[in-house]
Amino acid sequence: SQSLFPENPCVWVKDLAGYLNHKLPAPDTEPTLSSYAHDYPYCLAGKELRAVIKALLARCSDALPEFFDHCVFTMLREQDRQSLHGYRMCIQALVQVKPQIVSLKLPDHLELLRSHQNRPVKCLTIMWALGQAGFYDLSQGLRVWLGIMLPVLGMKALSAYAITYLERLLTLHANLTKGFGVMGPKEFFPLLDFAYMPKNALSQSLQEQLCQLYPRLKVLAFGAKPDSTLHTYFPSFLSRATPNCPDAMKKELLRSLTECLTVDGQSLSVWRQLYTKHLSQSSLLLSHLLQSWSTLPPKLQKNLKDTIQSFRVTNDELQSSTNTQHISDCSSLCHSLQQKMQGRGYPWWRVLMMSLVFVAGFIAHDVRSQGSFADSTTALYLERSGVTAVSQQAWSKVSHCGQQGVSWLLENTPYYYSRALEAAGPLLEDTRGRIAQKSSELLLWLQENLPLLIEWVRANTPESVFEFMEYVKQLLLFVQEHVIVPALQYLKTELQHAWKSLQESCDGEVSLHCLQNHLRSFTNSTWVYLQDATSAAKSRAQELLSRA
Repeated sequence: SQSLFPENPCVWVKDLAGYLNHKLPAPDTEPTLSSYAHDYPYCLAGKELRAVIKALLARCSDALPEFFDHCVFTMLREQDRQSLHGYRMCIQALVQVKPQIVSLKLPDHLELLRSHQNRPVKCLTIMWALGQAGFYDLSQGLRVWLGIMLPVLGMKALSAYAITYLERLLTLHANLTKGFGVMGPKEFFPLLDFAYMPKNALSQSLQEQLCQLYPRLKVLAFGAKPDSTLHTYFPSFLSRATPNCPDAMKKELLRSLTECLTVDGQSLSVWRQLYTKHLSQSSLLLSHLLQSWSTLPPKLQKNLKDTIQSFRVTNDELQSSTNTQHISDCSSLCHSLQQKMQGRGYPWWRVLMMSLVFVAGFIAHDVRSQGSFADSTTALYLERSGVTAVSQQAWSKVSHCGQQGVSWLLENTPYYYSRALEAAGPLLEDTRGRIAQKSSELLLWLQENLPLLIEWVRANTPESVFEFMEYVKQLLLFVQEHVIVPALQYLKTELQHAWKSLQESCDGEVSLHCLQNHLRSFTNSTWVYLQDATSAAKSRAQELLSRA
């Protein structure tokens, strides 16, 4: 071909594809090859053959879009006659070099798909060919899925492969950041409806499978800067959050609305604009915010203040003209939220603790001034009021009951222990055997799979993560060398100085008697301070009472 058509490189690659397809017969398989690896059959090609294909594709870069279409159309034409592995290998080699080729004509390929919608095998062949780029470029895979597979998601014969492809795509690309910027609100909310709305075109199993993928799709939709994009999602989330929507969907919508309000401050202004048109939805969201108030971020609690006040003004205006149940509910919820915002209420716990400390200090001062508790004013007051007699009587009853309980335990514990051991012994022995068996199986599984997991993590972790870990290591070494070690040396020096000062104060020998003297001196000074503080508080209280 190169000698006959030196100026037409497209002929070269077409002849190569036809030659490979003729020389690589294979058994008939289903069109999506879902039971094989994602790069089958190209993964079976040897290094020499791969080098030939890549070299030829590099020389024919301008003809690659036409070559891709040629492979797709030829596969559709020859579907029922022969194996297609040669064309499949060329497509896989092509998208490894230039994955963006598949998204150049997505509208045309969608029309091609719809023209064959009554022939599922041909539709699946088109979807397989276009989807190959996604395994090497996440953004291209998402474009293909949103542009080709999402429009046919309701078709029974094609939905299963579309969901399976999406799952394989998101599993293969653990780093979702490379897919940011592809999906927007227009593409995201149909997926939300498919995942959570009951009785849609998807079967229950496919819907559950899509629900498991939904959190990652949500991350892709919100993108790299959710703090500046989430307000564009807020209106659609709010319009769907009706009181009659399914519980699972309602829970997800309220969670997403709260996230929008927390992350993107512009969502609050969007909510204020939509409030009067979506009173029932706003009532539901206000109720959710009220119920989860204690778990809301402090930033959101603070930012909601002006918005709730604006809603109260709007509610008053609406109630004067048309009072409905939704307006009444919103007004009541706004009032409750404002009460939450005003503070945490009276600090009863602090008052109680301060009272206990004051009473304890007063009793201690009373006992110390009188010499003993029996001679103190507190004991005299307790005796006159009858509290002492009641306390002694209660203590005698408690002591008697406690002694009876202890004697009963001493008498009956051996009997009941032997009965319990007799009844539960076989079960405990069986449980111990099962735990030992499961533990050995778990250890064996870890020995087999842990090296594979470590290898997978190393292969799929970006180089920037290892660089970051190295930076953290260097930072910790720097902190150890310049902060921790000097701090320990300083602490050691100060302890030595303190010990030396203690020795000097003890005339060169630290003894128990000397330590007791120091402790007594510290206790006396503390007690004098407490007496002075108590006397000052007492004098102040008497002064206030005399004024009253």
